[in-house]
Amino acid sequence: HHIGAASRTTGTLFGHRRARVTLAVQETPGSVPVLLLELAMQTGRFMQEMGAEHLRVALECEKKPPGAGAGIGRARLLDEPLWTAYVNGRKIGYAVRREPTEGDLTVLQLLRTVSAGAGVLPADVVGGGGAPEGQEAGDLAYMRAHFDRVVGSRDSESFYMLNPDGNNGPELSIFFIRI
Repeated sequence: HHIGAASRTTGTLFGHRRARVTLAVQETPGSVPVLLLELAMQTGRFMQEMGAEHLRVALECEKKPPGAGAGIGRARLLDEPLWTAYVNGRKIGYAVRREPTEGDLTVLQLLRTVSAGAGVLPADVVGGGGAPEGQEAGDLAYMRAHFDRVVGSRDSESFYMLNPDGNNGPELSIFFIRI
């Protein structure tokens, strides 16, 4: 069920089990990400949270006073570099916007033909990028889906995961809020 004023995007959550989970938002499954965030939560733990009925991720950043920074006006919301992250109401730390690494681009390239689904990519296919120092990366878990992107204002955007099987409401909602 598509939300009326929303635009359709592709969202991919991925990471090695003991490494931090990464969120990539793309206009199409094969395009370069318009947003890449690293969340302060291990992928294995995030996937456990996905087992709950609904998962809500809230990302908050602070409004800067007018004239702060080099540019005129405020940055686009999704261009903000640092977010306080909450999962189902619990603060998990921070999320950091970053440029995609070669490893990120490899993962997204491997998944370009996947429109929606979840699975595991073997370690020998994706390499060890993103694993904590001194640990083997192991397999890489991913979840990819279409999201409805709803822009509420300059300071709020939401992404609602669309269930391919047409079940009730979204199982995953991601909220970006500048406060």
